[in-house]
Amino acid sequence: MDDKSKKLAPAELNRRKFLMNSMGLVGGAAVAKTAMAEEAFLPPAVPSWTRSLGPGVLTNPYGQPSKFEAHVQRRNVEWLTADKIASISFTPLADLKGIITPSGLVFERYHAGIPEIDPSKHRLMIHGMVSNPIILTMDDLMRFPSVSRIRFLECPANGGMEWRGAQMEGVQFTHGMLSCCEWTGVLLSTILEEVGVDPRASWILAEGADGSHMSRSIPMEKALDDAMIVYAQNGEMLRPEQGYPVRLINPGWEGNTCVKWLRRLEIGDKPWYHREETSKYTDLLADGRAREFTYEQECNSVITSPSPEKPLSGKGKGKGKYWVEGLAWSGRGRIKHVDISFDGGVSWREAKFTSVVEPKSLTRFGIEWDWDGSPAMLQSRSVDETGYVQPTYAQLRAARGTNSIYHKNAIHTWKVNADGSVSNVQIS
Repeated sequence: MDDKSKKLAPAELNRRKFLMNSMGLVGGAAVAKTAMAEEAFLPPAVPSWTRSLGPGVLTNPYGQPSKFEAHVQRRNVEWLTADKIASISFTPLADLKGIITPSGLVFERYHAGIPEIDPSKHRLMIHGMVSNPIILTMDDLMRFPSVSRIRFLECPANGGMEWRGAQMEGVQFTHGMLSCCEWTGVLLSTILEEVGVDPRASWILAEGADGSHMSRSIPMEKALDDAMIVYAQNGEMLRPEQGYPVRLINPGWEGNTCVKWLRRLEIGDKPWYHREETSKYTDLLADGRAREFTYEQECNSVITSPSPEKPLSGKGKGKGKYWVEGLAWSGRGRIKHVDISFDGGVSWREAKFTSVVEPKSLTRFGIEWDWDGSPAMLQSRSVDETGYVQPTYAQLRAARGTNSIYHKNAIHTWKVNADGSVSNVQIS
């Protein structure tokens, strides 16, 4: 060891040794063979791509990810639904960085497929218990004052296949009905002020222009709080699968209330679920009763790396420092605290926030872990600004039973095996 190395802290020495091993700089015929194969690309060599011209401007006028990232895409579960026109796809959370989900990776949920809507012919009608009913064109809508908010969007059935036991291998399928975007549009309260809502009105029916006429009853309190009529997402107009040309966003609430392809808002004094509304989500309890209007998405979190999609290095070579990271969110407001356990909840360490912390938005967290190569049980536990603590499976099942598929926000466990692979398990 040279004098410079002697001055390094033990943790830094471990990190250096790990990095040297992973780069193939020490030990073994396999490592030497790999190093020789890569010799033409690694410093101090000059790789081939720096010695030639590449494609020019406007080769891809809209742009697209690198071909080396082609594996990062939405996926579905073939056996989950009978037909793709009334189905869902999942966001590849393990492959994402930061808190913003690229528009092309936001999970999909359809009840009658994607309608193809000409924005010049689309109209948004607002009527019912109002003084001035109106029909807005898209141009009319964009004349109102606009706002932009970073907010998560989550299906209430996210994780629903895990209620009775660990089933899905991969964070994409255990938590991938979740995305977070910058949404741009008009506060619904601004439009309601324009039409003059009757003081007796207490509900709004939001109806979409898809083949199912998807509709939901929204309480007036939410409409006047932070609900948005949205026409843009992540700096561009909405994608067709996300409701182009206009949709409703109810921050922090069940994704099904965020009606896409929005065509109508009817103001009334009672919910419509017993009349025109196509359906509503209810949570069936163990005693046969059902919870209704469970709009808020509770405090939740998940470790995205390591995960089944992001295993650690192979046996005997993977020991050392790793950056453990994940996402936390709450429909109640900001995330205030996240703890990480490496022993299945016996002990906990506080994680660091590595992103901005916005209300009703994804928050990224991380912590450094010195893995000794033995099996481990990784968990994350989040707390939001209301003091709500993410529950264990035992706590959640004691309150709700196992009949529902909605609002599963229990602490999730990844088992890190000795060979570095990661599997989905459950701890009560």
